[in-house]
Amino acid sequence: MSETILLIGHGSRESEGNLEVEDFADYWRLKHPDERVEVCFIEFAEILLDAGLERAAEGSDRVIVLPLILNAAGHVKMEIPGHLKKAREKFPHVEFIYGRHFGCDELILKLLRMRLHSAMVSLDMADPKNTGVILLGRGSSDRSANSEVAKMSRWVYETTRHDLVEYAFTGVTYPRLESVVQKMEKLGMKQVVVLPYYLFTGRLIKRITKQVARLQQQYPQLAIAQAGYLGINEKLVELLDQRLEEARGKRPETMMECDGCKVREVAEASGHHHHHH
Repeated sequence: MSETILLIGHGSRESEGNLEVEDFADYWRLKHPDERVEVCFIEFAEILLDAGLERAAEGSDRVIVLPLILNAAGHVKMEIPGHLKKAREKFPHVEFIYGRHFGCDELILKLLRMRLHSAMVSLDMADPKNTGVILLGRGSSDRSANSEVAKMSRWVYETTRHDLVEYAFTGVTYPRLESVVQKMEKLGMKQVVVLPYYLFTGRLIKRITKQVARLQQQYPQLAIAQAGYLGINEKLVELLDQRLEEARGKRPETMMECDGCKVREVAEASGHHHHHH
């Protein structure tokens, strides 16, 4: 059986963000030299979902679709499954298997803690008891996706010595970064680490850097450090390997929890489209 693995990135208005996804795919290919690996994006890129699925289906008996996405919002629950439905109709001889997004996983937690530790080193290993941590996620209109950010912030709290770990979002929903920094200052924190909950670089990472620089000016009494985003690393490779093996273990009729879900079907019928504002 000929098989193709299709990695789906979110897509960024900043070309370097998409290039980093491609670099990660190349890095993963080196670990899997015998696999055929293709890449496409949900938006803001040259090769989008329909083109990526068509390219992966050509000459394949099976396509395993793996979303490089942290939290399951509209893209994972509705958009990708909608395009998969069309691909299945267009290529009835090809088996399409939809793997899980990354989600809240121990490997992501370990990677976040590595980034947090590096930021603490930049603060000369300040006391974690008076160093607040803000896990900064993308933000979504999907409540369950936002709750995954809240859940991960709790995991960071449970596995570190920081007395105060909060979450914030860069857009769409609340709280925002500025409000949480203000709260931490009022609660007596002496240092703050902004911990981006992002896979790769892009416009929002650059926006976060500008926000942190502005907050450093607004709160000179606080030492505010920005940790690195998750990026290309072995733990992300290990997690993607796990998602691949999970997908390969599925029966042909097995679906994602949202593949065929009534909420998605209603949204499709009403012409719902996901947008970033």
